[in-house]
Amino acid sequence: MPTFNFEDILERDGQLVYTNTGNSMMPLLREHRDILIINRKTDKRLRILDCPLFKRDDGKYVLHRVMWVRKKDYVICGDNQWYLERGISDKHIIGVLTAVIRDGKRLEMNSFKMRLYSVLQWLFYPMRALWLFFFQCILPKLKRKIFH
Repeated sequence: MPTFNFEDILERDGQLVYTNTGNSMMPLLREHRDILIINRKTDKRLRILDCPLFKRDDGKYVLHRVMWVRKKDYVICGDNQWYLERGISDKHIIGVLTAVIRDGKRLEMNSFKMRLYSVLQWLFYPMRALWLFFFQCILPKLKRKIFH
């Protein structure tokens, strides 16, 4: 039985439909509940707020949001993360999230509602980063020192 990877499916069909694992894009994407529609990447550069599906050098597939566009690469971050990933270039990008199907309703990423959500995620990144860093890194260390 032949096996296919995401690149093969996107090349063959132009579109990939699947459900995600992980919580790095919460609340936009709910693990194993939402259906993602990924279109094959075009020759155009990505823009701030796009959500590309990319393949890291270690072979892991990731779908995160473009926070900044630089000359040769992108700065990318999950909606539920504070760490900025740098060095993701066009060679890593295999597709772009175009829609999410949630509870049977199709939400287009270029709709007003989804663009507003994306802009707010981008604008509030500095506060989100501080909040998540505190609760994921600082608070657990404080708890260990106090209670152990």
